[in-house]
Amino acid sequence: MALFDLPLDELRTYRSRSTEPEDFDAFWSATLGEARTHELDARFEPRAVGGLSGVEVYDVTFAGFGGHPVKGWFVIPAGATAPLPVVVEYIGYGGGRGLPHTHLLWASAGMAHFVMDTRGQGSGWAPGDTADPVGSGPSLPGFMTRGIEDPYTYYYRRVITDAVRAVEAARSHPLADASRTVALGASQGGGLALAVGGLVPDLAAVAPDVPFLCDFPRAIRLTDRKPYREIGDYLKTHRGRSQQAGRTLAYVDGVHFAARGRAPALFSVALEDQTCPPSTVFAAFNAYAHPVKEIEVYDFNDHEGGGPFQQAVQLARLPRFLKD
Repeated sequence: MALFDLPLDELRTYRSRSTEPEDFDAFWSATLGEARTHELDARFEPRAVGGLSGVEVYDVTFAGFGGHPVKGWFVIPAGATAPLPVVVEYIGYGGGRGLPHTHLLWASAGMAHFVMDTRGQGSGWAPGDTADPVGSGPSLPGFMTRGIEDPYTYYYRRVITDAVRAVEAARSHPLADASRTVALGASQGGGLALAVGGLVPDLAAVAPDVPFLCDFPRAIRLTDRKPYREIGDYLKTHRGRSQQAGRTLAYVDGVHFAARGRAPALFSVALEDQTCPPSTVFAAFNAYAHPVKEIEVYDFNDHEGGGPFQQAVQLARLPRFLKD
């Protein structure tokens, strides 16, 4: 796929036209306050994984949105005794937490690694174990239009709340150094990391790779690829609901969370990415509030982005924000 979006020099100055709701902060403050009326009840159960000797694995359950149980993995270096930096990772669209042996990178680098399962997902490419017990009105197959009629019923209100609670759960472990917490992920995981960066005031850094859930007004009109296309297909059937859907999506738009980013950020973008078009990624990057921010550009990549090359960049650059 050749380049299809704006030229790079225009991407570096591009600004989203997404309109921030006047009650954006009040909406999220009330949502998180409601979630915190439920005990976090983070439980870390040791899990023996045959063949692994360099790490310790815990099967985690904590209370997310509505007090609903959310699963995760917690992986730490074997024999760790001192407080560790914490990497909280969010998963891409359709995937779940998968198997623990697929999450060894950050523990191998001497950090605690918390991987949040995504409610209702985990059947697309990696298995998950977390249900979404909340129903919705008529929606298109997938997750993008579940409860889209109203921001209070929208699916991603629940998932973003889970993501914030995941940070709280990770920090509750006695070997976690809360002051050295990084939120990261790719695609949907990158969008969730951005949201957490805007809602949790004291992260050490955020690292969103090719983030999804950004600049909805442009994304849903620019790309034919799912998941964004789910919204277009829904509106094709439910004629006249564009304004209503747009109002809901504004409450979860990564551009508005980015404007509240209070930690250093390391982004990545791929210029041939038709799933999360580069202009939507730059919309979030250019809006990002913290003055310390960088973006790695992968000129000839699609939605795979930098992949292991970007992980190498993270391994090299994130530790400077995690020093004692």
